[in-house]
Amino acid sequence: MKEKVKYWIDLADYDIETAKAMFETKRYMYVGFMCHQTIEKAMKAIIANHLPQGEIPPKMHDLEKLANIAGVTSQLSEQQQDFIDVLNPLNIESRYPEYKKQIQSILTREVCAELIKKSEELLCWTKKKLER
Repeated sequence: MKEKVKYWIDLADYDIETAKAMFETKRYMYVGFMCHQTIEKAMKAIIANHLPQGEIPPKMHDLEKLANIAGVTSQLSEQQQDFIDVLNPLNIESRYPEYKKQIQSILTREVCAELIKKSEELLCWTKKKLER
């Protein structure tokens, strides 16, 4: 694996472990945020794999746009695409006070458990894709 790709995958692995730690401490808003971060970095790993040496993935957080740039949108299942739609707002909205109560009411223990499970599955899918 290229060093720049490994960098992004290592960050994604770290973020999913952080999501699990936040889950255990019942900090559910941050579970959503860290799951978003996990998939963002997974998409950036795919992008980095196709970039010339020295170039970096775009500095953006929109998972749909990153999947398009990575060239994987058409390869994602409908469930994976739906999951990206669920995760996408959890990056920005969790940062602003006006959305905090709304996000806290949505991100229950059950929802967060599912976010972690699906994030791990999509991260695993990404890693398999990079092995080819």
